[in-house]
Amino acid sequence: MTTTAITNIGSLVTNDPALGDGTPLGLIQNAAVVLDGDHIAWVGPTAQAPPADDTYDADGRAVIPGFVDSHSHLVFAGDRTAEFNARMSGRSYSAGGIRTTVAATRAATDDELEANLLRHLHEARRQGTTTFETKSGYGLTVADEARALRIAAAHTEEVTYLGAHIVSPDYAEDPAGYVDLVTGEMLEACAPYARWVDVFCEKGAFDGDQARAILTAGAAAGLIPRVHANQLSYGPGVQLAVELEAASADHCTHLTDADVDALAQAASTTVATLLPGAEFSTRAQWPDARRLIDAGATVALSTDCNPGSSYTSSMPFCIALAVRDMRMTPDEALWSATAGGARALRRDGIGVLTPGARGDLALLDAPSHVHLAYRPGVPLVSAVWQRGRRVY
Repeated sequence: MTTTAITNIGSLVTNDPALGDGTPLGLIQNAAVVLDGDHIAWVGPTAQAPPADDTYDADGRAVIPGFVDSHSHLVFAGDRTAEFNARMSGRSYSAGGIRTTVAATRAATDDELEANLLRHLHEARRQGTTTFETKSGYGLTVADEARALRIAAAHTEEVTYLGAHIVSPDYAEDPAGYVDLVTGEMLEACAPYARWVDVFCEKGAFDGDQARAILTAGAAAGLIPRVHANQLSYGPGVQLAVELEAASADHCTHLTDADVDALAQAASTTVATLLPGAEFSTRAQWPDARRLIDAGATVALSTDCNPGSSYTSSMPFCIALAVRDMRMTPDEALWSATAGGARALRRDGIGVLTPGARGDLALLDAPSHVHLAYRPGVPLVSAVWQRGRRVY
């Protein structure tokens, strides 16, 4: 295999304290990374780098792990510009807006859905994302949910069955019947394509008992739970996620002290995934990342990229929001967008730059990762390697 040495890195974020300066980011100054095939063979000071077949000079710029976007909704069709415009003019967001995308997604062809997915993946990759999770949830029929997952599974291993996004319009008068469908025929059709099962546990979507039934059925089919929890109001979602040992409780905007304590006690099992793009796009209350981190919870950052409530694929933008409005430090935000996302996906070897890890990294047109928050909106990612291959 061909080896490539990326040398003269001004500041390298490894996310391994043992390799670097002892901080969670494991920073190494004047560093180098050697890629061998699809993985990392060596990291350390440039002066000690072993020989390689090819060399790329970082010229003093920073290198970070590729972003791990652990929550997105990318299999969809249509546009909700009008809804966003109305909301910015004073109308509040509710879960009902999802029905607009459901209608457009059902009407789209497979090719149209895949083309839209790929467009967003390429957009995210240019901004440094090398691992992404995505969900179904805009079909809400057996056939449409299964095809969404089949399309997604062709492009990522991190596929989530979200038949329980909202109650299907077809079952508006029979929510219990829809839960039966989601836990029965739909689950059977979708499970072969998915790794995860998710539910929107929220007023206007699914209550705690319904969510428990859906997640329990998914787990029995071999899927690992995750939960849309406590986004729009206080509710049972976080407690349910911890009880069922879900990989993540996502949103976590409205938390009681008991919710925070539960997430802290389950820090090694259930990650609190915060999605600041949703709060930005809905003018909603910001999640209190500081409260969670200080309590000892594990925190991830993700985009929640979707056409209704968070139409951004930019992890750097979410980092800037987290630092400015969620009281995270730049170091904490970067860790949460890389290693934190890997924890939320229960994956080793991504979100870190250590020997044996996957060769996923981004070169910034800046001397430090702090510039991601310091220079919001500036396209700082100048090169991306994914599985050891330069893809941007």
